[in-house]
Amino acid sequence: MSDNKPIRRVAIIGTGVIGASWAALFLAKGLDVVATDVAPGAEEALRRFVAAAWPALQRLGLAAGASQNRLSFTASLADAVKDADLVQENGPEKIEFKRTLYRQLDELLQPGVIIASSSSGLTMSEIQSACERHPERCVIGHPFNPPHLVPLVEIVGGTKTSKDTIERVDAFYTSLGKRTVRVKKEVPGHVANRLQAALAREVYHLVADDVVSAADVDTALCWGPGLRWGIMGQLMLNHLGGGQGGIEHFFQQFTGPMTAWWKVLGNPQLTPDVQKKLIDGVHAEVGSRSIDELAAERDEVLLGLLELRSKAGKSSQAR
Repeated sequence: MSDNKPIRRVAIIGTGVIGASWAALFLAKGLDVVATDVAPGAEEALRRFVAAAWPALQRLGLAAGASQNRLSFTASLADAVKDADLVQENGPEKIEFKRTLYRQLDELLQPGVIIASSSSGLTMSEIQSACERHPERCVIGHPFNPPHLVPLVEIVGGTKTSKDTIERVDAFYTSLGKRTVRVKKEVPGHVANRLQAALAREVYHLVADDVVSAADVDTALCWGPGLRWGIMGQLMLNHLGGGQGGIEHFFQQFTGPMTAWWKVLGNPQLTPDVQKKLIDGVHAEVGSRSIDELAAERDEVLLGLLELRSKAGKSSQAR
């Protein structure tokens, strides 16, 4: 399958947190968006989300022609995807639901229309097995929440996904300012969520084992390594950690201690008692702040970091 038609109209299937955020981003990039969701009140909730996200998107810079008026909504799946150049699917993480949906999409869509799934853990090989006509145009395009602010998109093909589909969807996301990662091999949870899961396991262990409070383990993360991770990845930081000797010196110095720590990392069981301990600790850390207030705080700092990284990137290119 090869189709170089520009992607100007995107269909959004599922308008929960991820789907709504994708819709806001696509609109901000000057695309036409048609959304569909069977949940009661979905259209009103989607339009509220987009309106609330718009000031942040304006701050980051709107594309020519960007407008909230380019959003339309329909309860009909067939109508939603009728003239789409790409479908961004955000349905429930249930394999049978996905297979049924993709079987329908495979019949409804023209061969050149990419079907990208936001699935955070299911493999595309499992999903696309329901597509008898054109499984080669199906691909994982997994964002990080919230997609309208966080640039990361993980691209994962299934066993039947074509190289052309990978290239086209990568070019599309990159054109929107996203930072793409091509995952070479299917693994549950892809890459970023696996990294989060590994860290979360030790966080839960340290709190459950009374090594540290929930508030203090969060402080240790966000005011320590988390600050550095907002600038560089683990391997680049290891390179810096080795001083003038770089990554080679880092491994010479720290292989022993680091691998010794691996041997004593926790493996907590999320029993009801452990969950209660974590939940109580989080609520003590949250205090009187609402979910909306916490999200606003997160997004404001994210915007500042994105602006700073953009400025640093431009300065680097000018040298």
